[in-house]
Amino acid sequence: MSETENRRPLASRDTGWARTLTRRLAATSITPNQVSMASMVFAALAGLAFWQAGGAEGIARPILLVLGGVFVQLRLLCNLLDGMVAVEAGKGSPDGAFWNEFPDRIADVLILVGLGYGVGRPALGFAASAFAILTAYVRELGRAAGQPADFSGPMAKPHRMAAVTAAAVLSLFEPLWDGRGEILTAALWAVAIGAAFTALRRSARLVAALRR
Repeated sequence: MSETENRRPLASRDTGWARTLTRRLAATSITPNQVSMASMVFAALAGLAFWQAGGAEGIARPILLVLGGVFVQLRLLCNLLDGMVAVEAGKGSPDGAFWNEFPDRIADVLILVGLGYGVGRPALGFAASAFAILTAYVRELGRAAGQPADFSGPMAKPHRMAAVTAAAVLSLFEPLWDGRGEILTAALWAVAIGAAFTALRRSARLVAALRR
């Protein structure tokens, strides 16, 4: 299957701002693979921000939480633009399929493990990242078996990153009730459990499709 057949359906691809950014990127020497690599950098920065926010005091904590959320969204922006520059702008490469997938798995680990260390639950962060990778593995296993890519949730990549970003924003209000880290911990549990369920759901759908 081609890289085009393995594209997550995203409404944002049809927005004017996304097409404008794609045209501007396509007019430069920047390649889709470089955009994919940049997503790992932003994920590393997000994970670092969440990790450091765990022990931060005063104004530093909300700043780090905001930065973490911003870097998560920049990671997603890279995920959107690398495919658009490759497909819509026609700048794809023979190794594009690798760079379309590999950075995403690294990014999931960096963000979720960083979040786990930030809330003092590293094992939970590793578990969430493992289940996140498993959802992608089942999707790619299905493609290898000749099935269409299954991007179903409830904790596919956009859902995971939305949950983390929303939790980071809501955590800014924790001082109102003398809380610290509860919202991010809850989000991490939601990602871990939701991703595990998503992997099982995709597996069941795959087995059912193969039996037809």
